[in-house]
Amino acid sequence: MKRAIAGIAILLSVGLLGYLLYVAKRIERQSTLDEAQPADAILVLGAAEYHGRPSPVLQARLNHALVLYLKGFAPYILTTGGAGGDPVYTEGGVGRTYLIRHNVPASAILADPEGATTAESVRAAVALLRARNLHSCIVVSDGYHIYRVKRLLEKRGIKVYGSPRPGEPRSRNELRWLYFRQAVAYLLSQIGIDL
Repeated sequence: MKRAIAGIAILLSVGLLGYLLYVAKRIERQSTLDEAQPADAILVLGAAEYHGRPSPVLQARLNHALVLYLKGFAPYILTTGGAGGDPVYTEGGVGRTYLIRHNVPASAILADPEGATTAESVRAAVALLRARNLHSCIVVSDGYHIYRVKRLLEKRGIKVYGSPRPGEPRSRNELRWLYFRQAVAYLLSQIGIDL
């Protein structure tokens, strides 16, 4: 009996690992695709901010969204992200301020300053989009993040296109780890554990 249980556990583990590697490969493929096309809004996923200034990662995401906006891909930019431990500033608010400073009209910027996780930011973004009768968006984030975000948005009825921010070079092993980590997060979201 113990051997049968051990055998089943090994088979389940191998199956789970195989599934995660399959999803990681799909994440890798999505991570380099720029699907930008006309949409109702450009959704910028939050990243760290430092006392009111965007981190290099957030700034790169905002700059990419700004380029898409200036090219006329969408009439709105939606910034997301909560405080992350900062008692004064939020990622979404810092993103909004940054875009205003770069001549985007305040009326063209929607901001969600509450999301502490990707799933929370996506839920808030969907509420903001629906409140304005917007049905599609271009997601701007790091490439490895887009697959999961797209699936979360599509699950809520939003038509979504990915557009990864230009990124700094990473080692192959670092990228593999990021893809695998996102595959785990995706699997957890599929079973109701949102990160």
